[in-house]
Amino acid sequence: MQQVLAPYACHPVRSRGRKYPEAPAPTRDDFQRDRDRIVHSTAFRRLVYKTQVFLNHEGDLFRTRMTHSLEVAQLGRSSARALRLNEDLVEAIALAHDLGHTPFGHAGQDALHECMSPYGGFEHNLQSLRVVDCLEERYPAFDGLNLCFESREGILKHCSVTNAQILESQEHPYSDGQGGVAARFLMQRQPSLEAQLCNLSDEIAYNAHDIDDGVRSGLLNVEQLREVTLFRQYHDLALNTSPDLARPSNTRRWLYEAIRLMLSEQVYDVIRTVSKLLGELELRSVDDVRDQGRLVVFSSEMREKTKELKAFLFANLYRHPQVIASREVAKAMLRDLFQIYSAAPEEMQAGYFAKTLRPGIEPHAQTSEFVLRRVVADYVSGMTDRFAAREHARLTGKTLLAV
Repeated sequence: MQQVLAPYACHPVRSRGRKYPEAPAPTRDDFQRDRDRIVHSTAFRRLVYKTQVFLNHEGDLFRTRMTHSLEVAQLGRSSARALRLNEDLVEAIALAHDLGHTPFGHAGQDALHECMSPYGGFEHNLQSLRVVDCLEERYPAFDGLNLCFESREGILKHCSVTNAQILESQEHPYSDGQGGVAARFLMQRQPSLEAQLCNLSDEIAYNAHDIDDGVRSGLLNVEQLREVTLFRQYHDLALNTSPDLARPSNTRRWLYEAIRLMLSEQVYDVIRTVSKLLGELELRSVDDVRDQGRLVVFSSEMREKTKELKAFLFANLYRHPQVIASREVAKAMLRDLFQIYSAAPEEMQAGYFAKTLRPGIEPHAQTSEFVLRRVVADYVSGMTDRFAAREHARLTGKTLLAV
């Protein structure tokens, strides 16, 4: 593996390590071990019943957080191989990047952020890190999954200065003196190329599969999509390459081929653009990467096309009245759950109720009230769509969603 990796890639033997030192595994390197721990985690299994755009009960074939994460991992690995980056680290980050997402997608996050605003707010990237650092309970010697620094760094895509300062105050010291997982947000440095690649692969994946799910749902149609330059370009190319796709019976194949071509070209664009940028620099290590600007980017032309596509999806899919209506129901459910558990924490599962009685679990918490609200947020955010709906029905006597 080390012989084919570029010098600026993350090498497992040069990892900054884990919070709790562990003996090496006999058949796997540290990043492969991280990936395996993520796949076997409880939080990862829950992703199969968590909303991407459409609520889980609305159809069996719509993407969930699980299938989205798998698609991000596939795109990331393919690009990493071409760029001589560490595929296993890219896969680990991709599979873990949404572990902290709430039920009902961004609607759930918005509701929890409102409820938690007096207590530091709620942000799914921070929650994903919290899941792998604290909330998974699988090992006798420590909480969390004890992932390598590089995996944790990639999971934490965004972070405010305030939250970065809190995280850094809780980090264990590293011998190289470069700070912890949130230090880059304070020092204005970049993460590894593998982390950057996962971030862009995430964007490529959801732009493509949200088109597919939008058409499948009936909320988007091909005529609308042809207003978007990037889609129209590859929709026309698909037909020019395979004229039989114009037959009415091949409408779905035509859509799939257009999405496939569009997705592939975005990946190739990233590979070409990054390869060119790296060829112009003399990067000899991951530290050299951190001192540069963002290096994993689209070309300027592709960036403008994807920007147009994102704006279209935002206006026509994410803000579609039917999606908004479902979001409002979901937000109301999570607000109710948060208030009920805050008033009656014994209604949570026993393990979570016990945490509300241990104020020391939050090093920067000032009050037991803060601890209670954070534990409730942990509990609610970890729910699947179906469990949240059933709990809401149990606690309120109202059935807002049939699951």
